[in-house]
Amino acid sequence: MRTDDLIDTLAADLAPRRPLAAGLATACAVGLGVTLTLFLTGWGPRADLASAVESLRFLAKPLVGALLAIGALGLAVRLVYPGASARGWAMALAAAPAAVGGFVALELVALPAQAWAPALVGDNALVCLVSIPVLALPVLVSLIFGLRRGAPVRPGLAGAVAGLAAAGVAAALYAIFCTDDSPLFVATWYTLAAGIVAAAGAIAGRRWLRW
Repeated sequence: MRTDDLIDTLAADLAPRRPLAAGLATACAVGLGVTLTLFLTGWGPRADLASAVESLRFLAKPLVGALLAIGALGLAVRLVYPGASARGWAMALAAAPAAVGGFVALELVALPAQAWAPALVGDNALVCLVSIPVLALPVLVSLIFGLRRGAPVRPGLAGAVAGLAAAGVAAALYAIFCTDDSPLFVATWYTLAAGIVAAAGAIAGRRWLRW
């Protein structure tokens, strides 16, 4: 091979890859579209949505999901850039559990002690534990695919945080369907469901986000 041909070949191999942000945005759009379609066909808004939106207890549920999704997504992106500071996004991620803690405190003050246990158990615990992971799966797959363009030092952690982001999206949607509005229910069952998705993300990250 002539020198000029060798240089041309090496230059082609070193052509810049599509930026992480662009690839991740596309992947997220696909995953979100699939999840939204699943939600509308399999779950849908609750029958009393028009009156439910007047309640702070109801509005708190999708808000917490959105906070979790935004904070975790930002942190996941930081984790696939070696050396990048993740402190700011880690603090943003902490906003979701902090909000849940605040809403739980208000609920404990508002409800008599004998009503705490029924509010925590609710009526749809099993539905919640199944629905959030199922709705989160398309988003999680898309995030793992998009984050592969990065180079995380701790791929398992990056995958787990991506799982939290996917769980946040799923929780925000499922909250529109769920008729259990107590923050005690959300703090218990939504958290467990998010943990399931985060565990799946950690496994996927160790497998597919490695260098």
